[in-house]
Amino acid sequence: MLGIDDPQIWVAYILCFLSAIGCIIYGALKWNDGQDEEICSTVRASGRSDEEVY
Repeated sequence: MLGIDDPQIWVAYILCFLSAIGCIIYGALKWNDGQDEEICSTVRASGRSDEEVY
């Protein structure tokens, strides 16, 4: 099949594609997690108002 007779090569290709798809799904789900919380905690910790930060 496609000139690749060794099943171990097929397993390696399949695992690579599954890993890439898993990384894409994980990245899409975690795209903006925690971004707002980090900004708010930095402003609170410094004691500045929003006008002074921007």
